[in-house]
Amino acid sequence: MKFPALLAATAATVLAVPAFAQSQDKADHFNGGYISIVGGKSLQPNDRGESLLFGNGTDGQFGDNFIDPSDESVIKPGFCNGAAKGAAELGCANDKDGAEYYARLGMDKRSGNFVIGALIEAGRNESRDDVSAFVGDDYVMMSRKAKWNAGARLRAGYTPGGGALFYVTGGGAYARLKNSFATSRDGAAFTDSGKSNAWGWSAGGGAEVMLASNLALGLEYLYTDVKNDEYVVRAADGLLDNLGTDAVAVDMKRSNPNFRTHSVRGTLSMRF
Repeated sequence: MKFPALLAATAATVLAVPAFAQSQDKADHFNGGYISIVGGKSLQPNDRGESLLFGNGTDGQFGDNFIDPSDESVIKPGFCNGAAKGAAELGCANDKDGAEYYARLGMDKRSGNFVIGALIEAGRNESRDDVSAFVGDDYVMMSRKAKWNAGARLRAGYTPGGGALFYVTGGGAYARLKNSFATSRDGAAFTDSGKSNAWGWSAGGGAEVMLASNLALGLEYLYTDVKNDEYVVRAADGLLDNLGTDAVAVDMKRSNPNFRTHSVRGTLSMRF
């Protein structure tokens, strides 16, 4: 329910902002360059059905189902799309939402009541995406968060005579991801590849209102989807005890390579 509630709050604010901009010279509003500080909340959608993929470390393939001597899968009782709290019966915590903060540089061109523009921004968000698998009485867990993010987008909007701007925006997105691995299993040696690059796209919309001749306040919703499947964890013999397999190692990766966030942000822009 958190996404509909935030979107409703965004819409209510967007409808209210024109009341702030009444008695100004509006001829040059939203025309020219600007710099902005951006801050808000980044929300994780809790990817349903996400799991870990396992593979025999000698063939580079994933999706293997390792079998124990009783001819049953050792990857049980299964998976959860969150951070394991311990044993399987304790379940998993939801993915973590977090604050986000950015710096932005943009340029708008106004023609009548229509505005087109482009912007670049860089910063980070503090959300985290987890997935866990239970192997007998133990768990293995992968986590990822963005050390920093960047985006380059176009935007197009409408200003009813100046004062306020309503716009949509979309373009490319980049994230430098920090990947990590954790397990409750003792005696196994693990290696992983750490940080990775993720590329994708963002789209959304928002509104701005002029508070003064060169100062604007805004509210924005943005959906971001970046993708990376390079992060692989390799487990040596300690994970293979009693599995009834001759694999020399087990490789693990996430079934879902996409890191997705919903963001609701405030912006404060200095126009020049």
